[in-house]
Amino acid sequence: MNAITETKFNLPNQKNFYKGKVRDVYNISDNYLVMIVSDRISAFDVVLPKGIPYKGQVLNQIAAKYLKATEDILPNWTVAVPDPMVTIGHLCEPFKVEMVIRGYLSGHAWRTYKSGGRVLCGVTMPEGMKENDKFPEPIITPTTKASVGHDEDISREEIIKRGIVSETEYIKLEEYTRALYKRGTEIADKMGLILVDTKYEFGKKSGRIYLIDEIHTPDSSRYFYKQGYAERQAKGEAQKQLSKEFVREWLMANGFQGKDGQQVPEMTPEIVGMISDRYVELYESVTGDKFEKATSSADVLNRIEKNILNFLNN
Repeated sequence: MNAITETKFNLPNQKNFYKGKVRDVYNISDNYLVMIVSDRISAFDVVLPKGIPYKGQVLNQIAAKYLKATEDILPNWTVAVPDPMVTIGHLCEPFKVEMVIRGYLSGHAWRTYKSGGRVLCGVTMPEGMKENDKFPEPIITPTTKASVGHDEDISREEIIKRGIVSETEYIKLEEYTRALYKRGTEIADKMGLILVDTKYEFGKKSGRIYLIDEIHTPDSSRYFYKQGYAERQAKGEAQKQLSKEFVREWLMANGFQGKDGQQVPEMTPEIVGMISDRYVELYESVTGDKFEKATSSADVLNRIEKNILNFLNN
C-alpha cells in the first residue's frame, strides 16, 4: 500500500512552500494556494511515523463536498479540485482564531467539566450534565491558532480585547459558525449521524471573508451514530463515534499521549491497514457515497503533479 507522506514539487510561479501536520501547501504568485492533503496522520499534535493510504483522498473529497454544500452561506476559498488529493483555492489572510462549536458535552469540554470547570472559553456550561449530553444551545469555544505546538482556549472577550479579530468581524465569524454548524447538523442527520462538534477557519481576501481549509471531515469534527444515541445516554454507555478518536484511543492504550519521553507504538502493516479501512468507512458514512480508490501505484505523485500542472497551465 502506497501512502503519500511528502511532496517536493516545483510548480510554475511558486513563491513558497509550507508543510503542515497533514497538508503540503504551495503559494502560487501570492494569489492561489495549491493544497495537497497528504496521507500523514497526526494525533496529540504529533505526526505519526507512517502514512495512511487513502486518508488524504478521504479528507480532501469530504471537504470538497461540504464546501460545495455550504457555499450559499458564505464564499469559500476553493477554485478547483483537480485531483482526489488536491484543492486549489484563493490565498486568504487567515484570522488567527479557530472557531470551535460544540453541540454536545464531549471531548475537551467534557474533560473540563469532569474536572469541576463550568466555564470554557468564557462560556458557562449548565450544571447537572453527563458526558455526551446535548447542550441546550450549541456553544462556541474558540482557540488561538498556534503556528507551532498547541492551540490555546480563548474567550470572545479576550479575542476582541487583544485585537486578534475586530468586534464587528468576530460577530460575523460567530454568525457564520452557527449557520455552518446548523447546515452540517442537518446533512449529518440525513446520514443517520449527529455532528457533535467541529471547527471552522476563516480568512480574508480583497476585504471579503472566506471559509478556508477543510470542513466536516473526521479530522476536524466528531460524529456520533444517531441510532441508539438516546438509549446509550440513558444507560450511561459510551457513544458510538465516527471520528479519528479511535486513533487516539489506540495510542493511549499503548502508552502514548504526545508527552515528552513517550514513544509512538509500532505501526504494523495491520494497524496501518485497519486505520486506512476506518477512514474509508468514515468517508462512506459521512458522505453517503461509495469510496472510489484513486490509483494506488507508485505513480500517485506523478498523477498529482500532472493534474496540478494541467490546471495551472490552462
